Amino acid sequence: MSNDPSPAPAPTAADARRVAVGAFVGTALEWYDFFLYGTAASLVFNRLYFTTGDPVVATLAAFASFAVGFVARPLGGIIFGHLGDRIGRRTCLLITVVMIGVVTGLIGLLPDATDIGIAAPVLLTLLRLLQGVAVGGEWGGAITLAVEHAPPERRGRYAAMPQIGSPVGTLLSSGAFLLVALLPPDDFDAWGWRLPFLAAFPLLAVALWLRRRVEESPLFDRLLAEDARASAPVREVVTRAWPGLLVGAGSAFLGVGGFYLATTFVISYATGDLGLPRPLVLGATLVAAAVEIGVLVLGGRLAERFGAARVTVAGGVASALVALPMFWLLDTRNAVAVVLGVTLGVAMLSIPYAVSGDLLARLFPARLRYSGIALSANLAGIASGFVPLVATAVLAAAGGASWAPGLLLVAIALVTVVSGLVAPRLYAPDTELSAEGVVRPRS
Repeated sequence: MSNDPSPAPAPTAADARRVAVGAFVGTALEWYDFFLYGTAASLVFNRLYFTTGDPVVATLAAFASFAVGFVARPLGGIIFGHLGDRIGRRTCLLITVVMIGVVTGLIGLLPDATDIGIAAPVLLTLLRLLQGVAVGGEWGGAITLAVEHAPPERRGRYAAMPQIGSPVGTLLSSGAFLLVALLPPDDFDAWGWRLPFLAAFPLLAVALWLRRRVEESPLFDRLLAEDARASAPVREVVTRAWPGLLVGAGSAFLGVGGFYLATTFVISYATGDLGLPRPLVLGATLVAAAVEIGVLVLGGRLAERFGAARVTVAGGVASALVALPMFWLLDTRNAVAVVLGVTLGVAMLSIPYAVSGDLLARLFPARLRYSGIALSANLAGIASGFVPLVATAVLAAAGGASWAPGLLLVAIALVTVVSGLVAPRLYAPDTELSAEGVVRPRS
């Protein structure tokens, strides 16, 4: 008579949908908070917090503080990856949503440099760091929970659900800034820009209610019952699964770093260098985000048919092809062309982003999955956080010629193409992605 535990019961379709919606809504609100900082770094923080005599230096300083959040994300990935693989996915997601909501609301209450001097940028950067720690643990948990509840034949679409939180967060944050940008300049600087940040407090209540309704992964419950958890999952990922870690980071680079180039940097470039109106540029990001939702839904379906790796490669090639045309359209200063350029760039890089969760989940066995996904995404996030800064520097080095940031986007896209080609060789062969079947830890 076998002593092996019986397989964990598979979640019902209703369970999978509830978890996917909970992951999506929570992630959307998390990214709303995180994206606010990127928009404010382009429009507000460079003037009110990082006050210098040189506008370029001030913008570089604001983008450097923006990058701090990405540097902090691996710390969040390490902390919450370990906890997620040890005590559970759901608990960590409750903690991260509270952290980022509270921190974002506090940014809206922070006095500027006129009131408290050097303490203003210091405290702002500290809050950004805490925000990065929370986001560093958020996405990996949301993807893990969604994938581990998903039926095998619909894994691509469920893995794409947390990704849809990104454009929805963009719509909410850009829309909020678009509304307050209509205020007179003095009112915008005095109090208007703070309103989107203060909205994080009521949004936190909504996100927390939704997250509390999400059940723990049955697959993790099975690991717990079998005592099959890794004792040091982060260490095991780094020492034994490092090829998957690097390839996972490369596959995620375009969806994160390319996005910040096509949004955060483009907002600065279009409003500063090209002198375009802020409402036009923010409106372009809104249109792009709306189109991105459809691309992400389509990408999840394509992953189910062709595989996540092939979709990643196709999206990377498409992004490389449209990188320079995106900037050519911006340089026309024509409103329709500007909206088309931003939308085209974001749509193409969203193809590999749609399948990133599915691909990363396949690179790591269940006992290491939260840690592996979180660390991979956050390695990509470190580089991504510096993309607006690097794009600003190469633009200045090229004398303001837009081909320089365009080629930077091409380079980012090619990193993702190569990673997508290598990824299938590193898929974990001995694990289930959902609760259907027996979990067998790697030897």
